[in-house]
Amino acid sequence: MSLGNVFNLILYQPLFNALILLYQFLPGHDFGVAVIALTILIRLFLSPLMIQSLKSQKALSGLQEKVQEIQRKHNKDKEKQAKEIMMLYQEEKINPLAGFLPLLIQLPILIALYRVFWSGLQPEQIYHLYSFVPKPELINPSFLGILDLSQPSFVLAVFAGISQFFQSKVMSSSQISGAGQALKEKNQAAQVSKQVSKQMLYFFPIFTILILLRLPAAVGLYWVITILFSIFQQRLVFKSKGEEDKSSSSPSLT
Repeated sequence: MSLGNVFNLILYQPLFNALILLYQFLPGHDFGVAVIALTILIRLFLSPLMIQSLKSQKALSGLQEKVQEIQRKHNKDKEKQAKEIMMLYQEEKINPLAGFLPLLIQLPILIALYRVFWSGLQPEQIYHLYSFVPKPELINPSFLGILDLSQPSFVLAVFAGISQFFQSKVMSSSQISGAGQALKEKNQAAQVSKQVSKQMLYFFPIFTILILLRLPAAVGLYWVITILFSIFQQRLVFKSKGEEDKSSSSPSLT
């Protein structure tokens, strides 16, 4: 079996069938509502992994002070520096690569959804439906009767970019609050890191807009709902983590 067939079997067909089922059975038969529902289901499925990733990012931001101390202590010995940092991560039981796993998983899902939204609405794609899925006579790719989700949308692309910017700001603020004094400009490296983070804050939203201007608006709608869901998860995780830290740092009354 070729890689393309495996991709179709594992990702494209299940997502395509789920979208058609939602489109058929949700009230109103609105394609945009079906896309939103599918996005929420995907995010709920990935939630355990995403929450663990956010917790790892929060823990890493809290260790920045110790990491920078190690970097200053072994400034001229990079090998010793890397070894000490890895030992610190092991002691704190933190996997520094945990944050990348959700990105690796989301990428093939995004590619599959792109195919679903780009070519899945064509009549010849009906043969990808499972036997128990009712075959629609016609799919109207509109959202609330005003937006054609099969075509690029400038409005959705811009809204996705704004959402991306807001998400980055939320994440940046949470990391700054978690890192405390470590994120202050103690040395040149910290200043450079701050400048790079500031540039990325604007780069990714602009990049998002440019990409979505060329893709079906359904991809943009998926991206917007994904970002909003992620912001909710971030605030939930960082808020609960902050409450735990306050509780653990409070003096005992007994």
